[in-house]
Amino acid sequence: MKILILNASPRPTGNISQMLNIIKQECEENGAEVFYEKVCKLQVKPCMACMKCRSNHECVLPQDDAQRILALITAADAIVIGAPCYWGNMPGQLKVLFDRMVYGMMGENKLAIPVPMHKGKKAVLVSTCSTMWPFNILANQTRGVVKALKEILGWSGFKFVATIEKGGTFNHPEFTEKDRKKCLKAAHKLLKS
Repeated sequence: MKILILNASPRPTGNISQMLNIIKQECEENGAEVFYEKVCKLQVKPCMACMKCRSNHECVLPQDDAQRILALITAADAIVIGAPCYWGNMPGQLKVLFDRMVYGMMGENKLAIPVPMHKGKKAVLVSTCSTMWPFNILANQTRGVVKALKEILGWSGFKFVATIEKGGTFNHPEFTEKDRKKCLKAAHKLLKS
């Protein structure tokens, strides 16, 4: 099994990074081939909304990390995305990446109805925010991130096997045993055939 992990957190030792590292290690120990990418390190130019990728099936902008990440998504059986909450949504760098890859995530038929290009692949979503539980969900903080990612990946055909939302990191920034267990459970769901 090939798994792509996208870490959209700039914090190398933050909760998102710790959670993704647990998932990565568990997947590797169970025989999966894991590719790990830090979104903040990628070089991706913003989409120009020219719409030519819809008919050409490739981006008109010069090659950058967007095409490379799309190739990894295409080759993967599953994707794990970790994204902290920035103003009720995913970090801008992650959104720019997905904007640039739309042509390789979903197509459309002659009636302009979306056609998923990654049907049957699995996804795990991980999000954190400083807003305490349950307000991280009720006020659409981590829930906003998850909703946006489910929209993108859902139209692309991914099946969601686990979602981890951790609120209250401002007052409780520590990574707990409960967090570790959630990550292990998510990894096992991902690896289940």
